[in-house]
Amino acid sequence: MTESSEYRAAYRLERPESRVGSVIVASPHSGRHYPWSFIRRTVLDERAIRSSEDAFVDMLVAEAPALGAPLLAAEYPRAFVDLNRSNDELDPAVIEGVRRSAVNPRISSGLGVIPRVVAGGRVIYRGKLSREEAEERIEKVWQPYHSCLEGLVRESLEDCGESVLLDFHSMPHEALDAMSRGPGQARPDVVLGDRFGASAAVAFVDRLEAGFSAAGLVVSRNSPFAGAYIAQNYGRPSRGRHAVQIEIDRSLYMNEQLIRPNGNFQSVKKLVTGVLRQMIRGEDSLPMAAE
Repeated sequence: MTESSEYRAAYRLERPESRVGSVIVASPHSGRHYPWSFIRRTVLDERAIRSSEDAFVDMLVAEAPALGAPLLAAEYPRAFVDLNRSNDELDPAVIEGVRRSAVNPRISSGLGVIPRVVAGGRVIYRGKLSREEAEERIEKVWQPYHSCLEGLVRESLEDCGESVLLDFHSMPHEALDAMSRGPGQARPDVVLGDRFGASAAVAFVDRLEAGFSAAGLVVSRNSPFAGAYIAQNYGRPSRGRHAVQIEIDRSLYMNEQLIRPNGNFQSVKKLVTGVLRQMIRGEDSLPMAAE
């Protein structure tokens, strides 16, 4: 069975009226279009299936176009297709006809391009998907999103001589419990991943850290998240291509159990907008700290 009849646009692209600088803002995991055939096949309830979604991140960064940067947001959720994985990271445990290859820790843990599990290791399906269905998802969701993103990067390179991709994500509060912290070291509110300097020039990461820190948030670099496929693929500092993965603690702005914005959502959005203003327009701002 294929899902062609249910497919719609893979992404939402909002362009500024007037482009300012080289920044691109993206939210690859905040998509919330769950096809009915997918919902019918999963063994999880609605709340569980949404646990791997970076819910509302696209809303946190919604002011990017007004500030002068394009905003690219996924329409489909991570549980359906993970845009932060390579399109060849196929999991033989969930897709028929895929041969086992060299050990890949993401695939082994069920987090390939077609995920087998959501947060907490909870299995999405009973049984396997056909190879045809998996490839159709990649063709109709993964490929259009990355074609658009690559096009935006090339535009920035042509117009500005560089591209700066700010790839926004969210992290479950409980994920931070696994972090190894030294004595007196605070739990981070934001994690900036530049693959230990391989995906972005340090100056851009310094500016991001300074912006979030000035807003009262605790910032960590590359721990526990150093950046995955998008940072690796679009970050080539020597070629003027910079990419930073930005993870924000979900508990700051949403109720993780109910998957709803909490009372602090607007304050966090204002804070993020201030950081974006600084990155896009080079204007200092004093956003309110999250409460």
